[in-house]
Amino acid sequence: MEPAVKAAVRLEIVDESSVNQRLDNFLLKMLKGVPKSHVYRILRRGEVRVNGQRAQPERKLLLDDKVRVPPVRLGASTASTAPRNGGEAQVLGAHVIYEDDWLLVLDKPSGWAVHGGSGVARGVIEQLRAERPTAKFLELVHRIDRDTSGLLLLAKKRSTLTALHEDLREGRVTKHYRVLAHGTWRKGRRMVEAALQETLQGVAEKRMRVAAAGEGGQSVSAKTEFMPLAIWKAFSLLDAHLFTGRTHQIRVHLSHVSHPILGDDKYGDPERDKPLKKLGIRRLMLHSFSLRFKHPGTGEPMSIEAPLPPDFTAFIEQLDARAAEERLLRTPKAPDAQPL
Repeated sequence: MEPAVKAAVRLEIVDESSVNQRLDNFLLKMLKGVPKSHVYRILRRGEVRVNGQRAQPERKLLLDDKVRVPPVRLGASTASTAPRNGGEAQVLGAHVIYEDDWLLVLDKPSGWAVHGGSGVARGVIEQLRAERPTAKFLELVHRIDRDTSGLLLLAKKRSTLTALHEDLREGRVTKHYRVLAHGTWRKGRRMVEAALQETLQGVAEKRMRVAAAGEGGQSVSAKTEFMPLAIWKAFSLLDAHLFTGRTHQIRVHLSHVSHPILGDDKYGDPERDKPLKKLGIRRLMLHSFSLRFKHPGTGEPMSIEAPLPPDFTAFIEQLDARAAEERLLRTPKAPDAQPL
């Protein structure tokens, strides 16, 4: 029988996606795979601290609150260090595309959760800390979904984390994503402003939806600008510019305008996704493509891009080849030459 896997103590900084969430729900979402009774036990014992103080389960979290999460054990039957997309466990250090004394930028592979939990003993942050045992400080600046690939910022100094959190809060960090969506986009450049509200799916599976006008309950403003980069008969490649950083924002907004993302198992179209597996679409086709921000140490402007991953480029090549073939078939043949 394999031993259980024990996670390390970690300090979580509350971001926009968790503002006003109850502390117990925040922990239950983060510690997926840990029994609910154990989560409440560590709360009762005071092992969870908010800003260094004991806190009750019903406490509402504020932006930039610091939540100390104690070590918890994940059963070996469910714990794994491998990403969901299978294969051998990857060494994330090979995916670092920029690093200096202040920060680190990772081109995160799809399938890696940013934190351990839900059957995964190590997420990105735990794996990188394990690969860098002498690192004095390493914290996530922001989050992206498990199946989303692309750029992820990590801070190597407390001052870096504080500065970048302020820049994110004030809208001084520019984020662009690349998206493969269903349908032929005919709207040109389009701004989608639709407030989002959490649905009652349980803490183990957070889902969002567009809030109806005048609807009660808590909702948060959300704004995304979409621009088409390539359009085919039934698919579109889009640039998504985030003006706010809400949970699942791009996914919900595209589903709302009837262009769900390929491979989206929460907000997508499973019937249209089924035949795409034969074409290599086996995950959410959303990629964090570019980040622009002011360097927290030097003040210099930073612009970093992560190239499209192979599954994106392979599918785009297939669509281009199919479109070229269809144009060739539609081209009328020249009439036979007539004798003089």
